[in-house]
Amino acid sequence: MAQGLNKIVIGIAGGTGSGKTTLIERIQTEFKEGIVVLAHDYYYKDRSELELKERERLNYDHPDSFETDLLINHINKLKNGESVFRPVYDFTIHNRTKEKVKVDTADVIIVEGILIFENRELRNLFDIKIFIDTDADVRIIRRILRDVKERERSLDSIVNQYMSTVKLMHEQFVEPSKKYADIIVPEGGFNTVALEMINERIHALLEKK
Repeated sequence: MAQGLNKIVIGIAGGTGSGKTTLIERIQTEFKEGIVVLAHDYYYKDRSELELKERERLNYDHPDSFETDLLINHINKLKNGESVFRPVYDFTIHNRTKEKVKVDTADVIIVEGILIFENRELRNLFDIKIFIDTDADVRIIRRILRDVKERERSLDSIVNQYMSTVKLMHEQFVEPSKKYADIIVPEGGFNTVALEMINERIHALLEKK
């Protein structure tokens, strides 16, 4: 197990729209208040030096678009029993806000994102590495619905972004990172057998504390 006050750190990766959020919600239902979640998306770099039109053209699916060093720093602090103040990212403006959110530590720390297994230093922090494997057609439909409803994007912009960067970056970075997973879960949180196995593993690790 990773070092640091016996905290359990779980990485949940998978392509856009694969079902990471659903799996996390179902794990949270099992463990209630004993879980804290950090999304890699919170750590998109601040791009305030660029105009909105310039920010809209950036590739947000490349590892360089994230401030991953800050995420690693925050995970280590949580493992050591400290609280952190994570950034807040606004997808409607493609930039961070000035707000920060306090995150208190917990027995189980879940980190989720499409690229969290791509970075060696980050993935080495995880006691359990889970990759959610979902068909590409299902993922793109979910992404369209999410981006229209939650991120105020137009259908044209979503399709253009998917074809120009998302699909290419998935093939270059996300799909190859699957080899680092301890568990590969088809269909995410809807896979009840896998969910039960994951919850049992977490319970077993907690009992060893």
